[in-house]
Amino acid sequence: MANAQHVPVMVDRIVALLEPALDREGADRTVMVDCTLGLGGHTEAVLSRCSLARVIGIDRDPRALELSRERLAPYGDRFTGVQAVYDEIPDVLADLGLAEVDAVLFDLGVSSMQLDLPERGFAYAVDAPLDMRMGDSGPTAADVLNGYEPRDLVRILKEYGEERHARRIVDAIVRERAKQPFTSSGRLVELLYDAIPAPARRTGGHPAKRTFQALRIEVNDELRVLERAIPAAVDAIGVGGRVVVESYHSLEDRMVKRAFAEATASHVPDDLPFVPEGQEPALRLVTRGAEQASAEEIAENPRAASVRLRAVERVRPQHHRQHHQRGVAS
Repeated sequence: MANAQHVPVMVDRIVALLEPALDREGADRTVMVDCTLGLGGHTEAVLSRCSLARVIGIDRDPRALELSRERLAPYGDRFTGVQAVYDEIPDVLADLGLAEVDAVLFDLGVSSMQLDLPERGFAYAVDAPLDMRMGDSGPTAADVLNGYEPRDLVRILKEYGEERHARRIVDAIVRERAKQPFTSSGRLVELLYDAIPAPARRTGGHPAKRTFQALRIEVNDELRVLERAIPAAVDAIGVGGRVVVESYHSLEDRMVKRAFAEATASHVPDDLPFVPEGQEPALRLVTRGAEQASAEEIAENPRAASVRLRAVERVRPQHHRQHHQRGVAS
């Protein structure tokens, strides 16, 4: 299915998880932040199905914002696009004069548009410049390959790529870059075919997949950004608000799981027979564990195979926000 990667993954389930927060009785309008706007597929589904919602779409890629603005133009002022990295949620909301929002959505990983543009260097199927930046600033994948210490490259491939042959690959990279710096993905893919033993090449997908993933995560500082962004998203929602996250990588999913567990934990001593009033957790888990795509969806859209979906809902106000508002009122 040629167009499969343009179909947002688990879109119906995501809208179903967001609807209770966005289509509330008594509200005249609600606000969702789409932290990973991309081509605007999820936002379009929300705007078309949740009549009260307006969406603030964040993307670090100016081209993605441009294409999304065109796509979402029929929704007029119900859509606002902002160029930012998604751990900047607090600044984005402050700039728009919003104290809190009703929902926050993350669809992590690389957007289909970036995979489809050869010149961005995300895809290993075509020879392209080793760029891999999701935005338009900062070091490229070539800078990482040519400039990092060998031990740092090994760490990145092991941690972010879960690559078992990291040391062999890095030895080969160091040998090759001494002859000539890396500039294009084709030469790196060739090296990976040579460095990874034949039995390992026959299983576990394309030999370049894990290394490319690791470089992309490093270039865009994705895990550290996510580590800051999830608590910021949880802080941003009001009572009844929801945070919904789709991850495609086990490291991302573990981070989301940990952040959600912390946000929904009770901090009352275990030996108390009941939870005193006012001490209940401020959030509750909406999904049981991580939800996955159906077999039908995976057959239609192979990208859905690795997705893990989690959601939390705020059930009690934040203490610090209450105090802050009281201060304003007085």
